[in-house]
Amino acid sequence: MTSSSPEQAVPGCDHAPPLRIMSLHALAYCPRLFYLEEVEEIRVANAAVFAGRELHASLEADEDGERTQLELADPGVGLVGRVDAIRRRDGSLLPYEHKRGRCRRDGSTASAWPSDRIQVIAYAVLIESATGAAIPEGRVRYHADRVTVRIPIDDQARSDLADAIATARRLRESTERPPVVENERLCVRCSLAPACLPEEVRQADDPEREPLRLYPPDRDGTTLHVVTPGAGVGRSGDSLVVKPPDGQSPSKHPIREIDSLLLHGYAQVTTQALNLCVDRGVPVHWLTTTGRHVASLTATTGQVQRRIRQYRALTDEGVCLRLAKALVRAKIEGQHRYLLRASRGDTDVRQAVTPDLVPIRSALAFLDAAPNRDGLRGLEGSAAVGYFRGLTRLLSPAVPESLRYTTRSRRPPLDRFNALLGFGYGMLHTAVMRAILAAGLEPALGFFHTPRSAAHPLALDLMELFRVPLWDLVLVGSLNRGQWDPEADFVATKAKVWLSDDGRRKAVGLFEARLDESWKHPVIGYSLSYARTLELEARLLEKEWSGEPGLFARLRLR
Repeated sequence: MTSSSPEQAVPGCDHAPPLRIMSLHALAYCPRLFYLEEVEEIRVANAAVFAGRELHASLEADEDGERTQLELADPGVGLVGRVDAIRRRDGSLLPYEHKRGRCRRDGSTASAWPSDRIQVIAYAVLIESATGAAIPEGRVRYHADRVTVRIPIDDQARSDLADAIATARRLRESTERPPVVENERLCVRCSLAPACLPEEVRQADDPEREPLRLYPPDRDGTTLHVVTPGAGVGRSGDSLVVKPPDGQSPSKHPIREIDSLLLHGYAQVTTQALNLCVDRGVPVHWLTTTGRHVASLTATTGQVQRRIRQYRALTDEGVCLRLAKALVRAKIEGQHRYLLRASRGDTDVRQAVTPDLVPIRSALAFLDAAPNRDGLRGLEGSAAVGYFRGLTRLLSPAVPESLRYTTRSRRPPLDRFNALLGFGYGMLHTAVMRAILAAGLEPALGFFHTPRSAAHPLALDLMELFRVPLWDLVLVGSLNRGQWDPEADFVATKAKVWLSDDGRRKAVGLFEARLDESWKHPVIGYSLSYARTLELEARLLEKEWSGEPGLFARLRLR
């Protein structure tokens, strides 16, 4: 399921939607910022953005009581915007813009920043169009140093505006992003740095570079899991309310604290709650009681260009084979490193695991020579056989026989270990889906897995990087610590085994705790949570076909 809203065409402007004047501000600051915001419609509010909003909200009236905010539009020019203030000075109307920062200085001379200048010029032109009166100048008030800068609305100003509009329209018709700007100082204050990843692009071009930390270390909120059968999710103001079916007191969760909503099994959700989630950019995911991903609801506005680039790339066999080789190498090396790490210090376990490492090492040796993706799948499969044999040898002798692993079974799981493995992989699939959708990618278009089931190929692809660190390692550790009750945490029949409500809550707790754990990315060099790592890897993958390759599938388990 998807949600989007169409743009309305503007008469006299080739049926194109109007340009927001704020978009010209972004264009003057950084063409890539303009493209991400206006073409791909990626908008993120950081602390500076919120501070700017607070400033404007506090300026209900200036010292003269003349403050007037006004919506302006001109179909002929193709611009629309809301000016901060219009004042009359010496018989002329003047547009005023308020900025919380400092002005630009050349020695002792104060001037407006180029982005602020083009913004106030555009407002002046719209005021002229609306009133028919000539506007001699615009003004920008910089509150940090209490300076007001005057900007003449002359021929040069009008020419600069025309050039900016032409550039904006040209970029809006393109499916290619502008490159990262050379001036890295612009990126430090940019709210879209987590989506743009400028420092990561620069590091891919210069591996010796020490990148600035612009990517956030932790996720923005918590994941709300609703696992109780028959529980309902409703809305109260700006909060989601979870109502248990047994008459217990409902729990209230402010939407600003939630990064996604997961409904397990037979949980229900109201239309009002869904509207709130869509409006605030909180994705909703439905899973079966066994953890299998069923559907997702997320806003998809502005993702067309990203998906066009993805489609072009993933219909190229050469691109797919290159990405698949990087992915399979990362997966198999992760399996190899985990078996070695988990058996370190225990001679008996290391000796037992050693024969299982042979097919894994063989697959790695022949990987680069694989002529096609079918050959890669064969190598990946042979390595998996050795890996899962080795995985059973990592279980402590204290683990009950009923919790041990004998052979891989999926649908349905035939033992408790496979029930745990499948449920965890289902949560991982959903977490990967969240990352893919956040990056604006199409989960149905993958490069390694084939579309043979309801599962999305791209989600299955990206999952391969995280199976070991986000669930296999967690599951084996929890079993060895004796955290699972073979009776209370499972429901077993002759036909299948699945987790009880208590078992699912326990698995959710383990998985979410793992997502919150931080680790240092071995290539990029900074620490971040696994939840953020998932989204980062999805964005690095998108760069592989957006002209900025080099960092996808390079993370490794230590």
